[in-house]
Amino acid sequence: MGLHDLSDLSYPWDSIAGIAATARAHPGGLVDLSMGTPVDPTPEVVRHALEAASDAPGYPMTAGTPALRQAVADWFARRRGVPGLDPAAVVPTIGSKELVGLLPSLLHLGPGDVVVHPAVAYPTYVAGIRAAGATPLGCDDVADWAGRDDVRMVWVNSPGNPTGRVLDVEALRAVVEAARAIGAVVVSDECYAELAWEAPWVADPGAGPGHGGVPSVLDPRVCGGSHEGLLAAYSLSKQSSIAGYRAAFLAGDAAVIAELTQIRKHLGLIVPAPVQAAMTAALSDDEHVAAQRATYGARRRALAAALAAAGLTVDESGAGLYLWVAARDGRSGQQLAEWFAERGILTAPGHLYGDDKHTRVALTATDAQIADAVSRLTEA
Repeated sequence: MGLHDLSDLSYPWDSIAGIAATARAHPGGLVDLSMGTPVDPTPEVVRHALEAASDAPGYPMTAGTPALRQAVADWFARRRGVPGLDPAAVVPTIGSKELVGLLPSLLHLGPGDVVVHPAVAYPTYVAGIRAAGATPLGCDDVADWAGRDDVRMVWVNSPGNPTGRVLDVEALRAVVEAARAIGAVVVSDECYAELAWEAPWVADPGAGPGHGGVPSVLDPRVCGGSHEGLLAAYSLSKQSSIAGYRAAFLAGDAAVIAELTQIRKHLGLIVPAPVQAAMTAALSDDEHVAAQRATYGARRRALAAALAAAGLTVDESGAGLYLWVAARDGRSGQQLAEWFAERGILTAPGHLYGDDKHTRVALTATDAQIADAVSRLTEA
């Protein structure tokens, strides 16, 4: 395994310094809707668990405590329609970004290997693929890569960042079947699964599989009951407001998880013990997640109405923490981001993700900041 040179791959956010300066110069101040950084307080149930575990003089378990791994398995069964996940097929990670960035290297991919990723996507997918020395292939149609023996890994992102697009069971099954036919690993980034807004993706927790909810790649309807060659990545940053804890996990194929865990032991990629305790508490408590979802939902409704009043269009965005916004008059995503910036609102132009027609508007600002943004958009 080796990390290849990324010196020619600029950090995407550096490219929006100009529009950020315009937004900051607004007389009313900056309303930053460009980043998906949680702003609400960390729930007490999570903070208390962290504090109770703060006396941690020894090294933590790379594989995760038995309690944490069982909590992940229970959460998958309760919230994601994935019964019977083996707790041994779980490993905690130091947030999801290190996972996305390092996974192609940890899976021993390199020159000559192709890794598929969504056409419009979080840029760390490409950075991680390039770091491994592999070749990125951005596409959304399975037919574009099915049957290719050089494809060794397929990234799926549902709900998608930045688009909020959700893949249904049939779409996920098509990815799984095509990947298995060529021996490729499928890794599904599902970090926004608890934040669905539109039917049929809004979950009905007591109804069981097939009654709403964003499907997981580990769902038996998708994978036929076998997790072979499949991994699901998840983060608690958004649903539990603990981005500062760096709390995420990977689950799925037990053999792949075991190999990854061994490598992570050698590299010291270990989630701190207090954070593991906090993750266990967060995964075991659905009430705070529902409350956080309600908060984001209210902000989303307010912003969506204001965007419509300003003559803008929201595309896709059925789940997640963002509104994927386009202008009806044909302006580019960059031009639209500049229009927002002139009103003191910073957004993320779509070119950061491989799209030139949209800008991404985040729900992660305080209620007061959202109200300020709504006022400025309504005036526009």
